[in-house]
Amino acid sequence: MCEMTDVLDHPQHYECVTCGHEWTAEPRPDAPESARIVKDAHGNVLGDGDCVVLIKDLKLGGGSQVLKGGTKSKPIRLVDGDHEISCKMDGMAVGLKACFVKKA
Repeated sequence: MCEMTDVLDHPQHYECVTCGHEWTAEPRPDAPESARIVKDAHGNVLGDGDCVVLIKDLKLGGGSQVLKGGTKSKPIRLVDGDHEISCKMDGMAVGLKACFVKKA
């Protein structure tokens, strides 16, 4: 193993840029765990319990229903996955992407 610091991060392994040595991806002890930061369409940081407002009309998948722009949510919960926000709007539980909302 080399002791060089130029390392390429691949999904399943690391690779030294200088000599080409590869090893499995394990959490690095020097890498700090960062908390997930979710920002709305205007760059404001969102947190659990915040209320958000839709900035545009959104068609709900699997039907002909539409959530109108300007609709305010109940307090949100941040979740992992494709849709960062879980909340209730107009009495329905929905998952939203942060780029379609602004902080109320």
